[in-house]
Amino acid sequence: MGWFLVDTQNNDNYISLEDAAKYIGIRSVTLRGWIKNSSNEVPAHKVGRLWKFKRSELDEWINSGKSAINNDRKNNQ
Repeated sequence: MGWFLVDTQNNDNYISLEDAAKYIGIRSVTLRGWIKNSSNEVPAHKVGRLWKFKRSELDEWINSGKSAINNDRKNNQ
């Protein structure tokens, strides 16, 4: 079994889809739909059968405006 280093100073661990949805203030079913729509570019990582997220990547995605732009297009169709 190999050893790995854990960065205890950087609290940017992966969180679940449910936790990510709570973090950005939406329902998990909405976030799951955004992941399936490739134009949204949601910063999600598939680990086995589960989707995982980093808070810092979600923050960057939201602050970049990509989340609002892509979802506005979807709502106007």
